[in-house]
Amino acid sequence: MADRVAFRGRVTLARTLSLPIALSLGACSMAPDYQPPQTAAPAQFKEIAGWTMAAPRDGEGSGAWWNAYADPTLADLESRAAKASPTLAAALARYDAARAAARVERSDLFPQVGVSGQASRERLSENRPLSTGTAREYSDYTVGGSIDYELDLWGRIRNQVKAAGAESDASRADLASAQLSLQAAVADAYFRLRGLDAQAQVLDQSVEAFARAYDLTSKRHDGGVASGIDVNRARTVLGNARAQVATIANQRAATEHEIAALVGEVASGFTLPVAVDDFAPPAPPAATPSDLLQRRPDIAAAERRVFAANARIGVAKAAFFPSLTLGAAGGWETTNGQLLTTPNTFWSLGPLTSLLTIFDGGRRSAQVKISRAEYEEVAANYRETVLTAFRQVEDAVAAMHHLSSAAVAQKEASDAAQRTRDIAMSRYRDGAAGYLDVVTAQTDALDAQRAYISVQTQRMQASVAFVKALGGGAEAPLAVSAGD
Repeated sequence: MADRVAFRGRVTLARTLSLPIALSLGACSMAPDYQPPQTAAPAQFKEIAGWTMAAPRDGEGSGAWWNAYADPTLADLESRAAKASPTLAAALARYDAARAAARVERSDLFPQVGVSGQASRERLSENRPLSTGTAREYSDYTVGGSIDYELDLWGRIRNQVKAAGAESDASRADLASAQLSLQAAVADAYFRLRGLDAQAQVLDQSVEAFARAYDLTSKRHDGGVASGIDVNRARTVLGNARAQVATIANQRAATEHEIAALVGEVASGFTLPVAVDDFAPPAPPAATPSDLLQRRPDIAAAERRVFAANARIGVAKAAFFPSLTLGAAGGWETTNGQLLTTPNTFWSLGPLTSLLTIFDGGRRSAQVKISRAEYEEVAANYRETVLTAFRQVEDAVAAMHHLSSAAVAQKEASDAAQRTRDIAMSRYRDGAAGYLDVVTAQTDALDAQRAYISVQTQRMQASVAFVKALGGGAEAPLAVSAGD
């Protein structure tokens, strides 16, 4: 009979707990219906009309886009940066913290269950009230458990969970954005380094040529053919070139140190060998404005924060309604004999507590206004992020387009300047021209060569900026643009 009573008690407890849980799951939400902020997007980019591509999306990652440059050194640097960069480590830690915070909020969806146990030996005074004049000693053993559950009738907990989950998603997108920014920074610094290597090679060759010209002018001066002005002009050009060599060496050292920091290494022990390669920017991948909204991790992060702010409006509005919490406890207690037996069971339901603030001086209304204002702020930030993304794509594509034309023109100018330099030097040897023509031609040729290298470096940087602006790129090598 006692077992039957205990069974009925457990059934009653289960039914009592199942009812509020069912009510909670079917409860309403105070959060407004969510609609992502609308930003006017053009049908196509201004600078790349007619190009389309449907994938990848932001969730697929940026891809090993640097493989398009077919440079093993760059690929190695990107791999090292991904493994050892402090910037990525910090972003990953923030993402882990956001995920843990989401789990903390999610735990409130479930009952809080606890267990307890107690064993004591007690003596009752013989002079206690209603005593029979004798003392009593006894042992008390208790084992039990309790459960507490807040009924989420107004969606406060669920909206907190949604907000925390969205913040976690935003943190994941922040991590992807940090990865892409680091990858782009490594590639940009690497191509600047290679541009400096190319300029150093041109300057070294120019120093050798200027030194030969200076020796020739000195011999002609000693023979009475050239004037002292010619000698000093030759010395000036040579000295300027040597100074530029030192300046480029300083810039290269600083850039090398920058790359060391990006890949997480100490600058003192980091070295990249000098290498001079032909610059060949890959053809840019196609894209449409609608793809950009789905592909950029910073846009994804901004949109998730708008969702979180919308959910927090529901949390603030739920404070106007009562909160309901159900408690229950049960277990076994005895002073002698076997503990875990039916006669020693106990249980209780409640308290079912309800809390509703009647007057708070406008605190809850102000909190709703704050949450709405925060929503408007993050929505405006989202629109600004989208507009910035469109601008960055247009800037990068315009740079690639115009720098490509500039490279063609600058190459023609460099070739012409070198021919002029050779002709001027030949005429000077033959006595048909003064040394001023040689100095002018040498300076023009060096400036034109360095300008061409600078334009090519900028083209490589622009291609990196375009991939970053799109939110990543394809892993497969891309075709090289015509005319490179």
